[in-house]
Amino acid sequence: MDHFQYKHGVYHAEDMPLDTLATLVETPFYCYSAATLRHHAQVFMRGIAGLNHRVPPKICFAVKANPNPHVLHVLKEQGLGADVVSEGEIRLALAAGIAAQDIVFSGVGKKRQEMRFALQCGVFQFNVESAQELHVLHEEAQGLGVLAPIALRVNPNVDAVTHEKITTGRKDSKFGIDIEQAPEIYALAQTMPHIKVQGISVHIGSQLTQLEPFARAFARVRDFVQEMRAQGVPIDVVDLGGGLGIPYHPEHAALPEPDGYGAMICDAMQGLEAHYVFEPGRLIAGNAGVLVASVIYTKEAHDAQTDVTHRFMIIDAGMNDLMRPAMYGAHHELVPVSEAQHHAAHVSQHVVGPVCESSDVFLRHHPLPLLQEDDLVVIRSAGAYGASMSSTYNARLQIPEVLVDGTRMTIIRPRETYEEMLDKYQ
Repeated sequence: MDHFQYKHGVYHAEDMPLDTLATLVETPFYCYSAATLRHHAQVFMRGIAGLNHRVPPKICFAVKANPNPHVLHVLKEQGLGADVVSEGEIRLALAAGIAAQDIVFSGVGKKRQEMRFALQCGVFQFNVESAQELHVLHEEAQGLGVLAPIALRVNPNVDAVTHEKITTGRKDSKFGIDIEQAPEIYALAQTMPHIKVQGISVHIGSQLTQLEPFARAFARVRDFVQEMRAQGVPIDVVDLGGGLGIPYHPEHAALPEPDGYGAMICDAMQGLEAHYVFEPGRLIAGNAGVLVASVIYTKEAHDAQTDVTHRFMIIDAGMNDLMRPAMYGAHHELVPVSEAQHHAAHVSQHVVGPVCESSDVFLRHHPLPLLQEDDLVVIRSAGAYGASMSSTYNARLQIPEVLVDGTRMTIIRPRETYEEMLDKYQ
């Protein structure tokens, strides 16, 4: 459920009409719904309530999905922490008011400086992904005279059945430690005086649309934890990562919900006592944001050989603003801001951006109403991996981000100016 819908003939974010917002901010821009962020956080918390053993589960939002500190602050107020993969993300989480003890530091390539900063801050846990990383972390902790709390991110060799670019749990993945090698690395860690072994971590992929891969991976982790505990390895924290998918298309309405996800975990873990940690990102923020754009031009090209007319809608948002369609072939639903246009006759069209790349395409052969210059459109499900993956390719300016809360709106990242762009090169 989200808080983007038609009201009084105009698409709204909560109680804010997007045509009014477009007049104030100018397109293109990202718009997030605070109510949707809160709702998704609460639904996820209820879904995993059955895993509340000695301590409640720790939910650490994957900052890479949406690193804006204002978004992070909304989630912090719901009790969420942060899953981070860089010093920059740690700093953004701290700026949002998230306590260091609610931050999990993941990532396959942590640099020494980043480790030192995280140790000085006192993060909850380092998810270690190689023996070399473990050695470096111990050296840095020793230099500071502190203990580094760690979990090993194990790779259970489970196919996540998702896009190849976002699957992370197979043997050929760059992420994690082969679960068969993990016992010797746990043994090594226990010999290091400045390492505190406390947990295990697993994350098999993103945008999973079925529960079965999770169940297989988690069952393997359960058995492994029991084996390690029997050998004296003090695994208390079980970090099950994230990855549950969201509906990007109306046909995806039957995707698993957090309550089913939670029930699956309870079944897979079979009562394994632990302090559970979760790292949802897309599930929380994906459908809590949209990208608002304007039509610049339309044009047609007729293919005489196939007798097909190709109609193009060129909008002012490009692949530099929303990379997912070009990078993953991802589908994002597009609707006009005007409800009357939404109900008009639809014809097959290509929706493209202004970037000088043939891959700058949002939709191909998609039925849409015939729109004109300056008509407004909304690209849905853009709250995760949208702004965070954006760039200034073609010397295009970083676009604004807006947070709507009821009838109030706040520009939480202003549009970059050309002066600011040029200043980067001074």
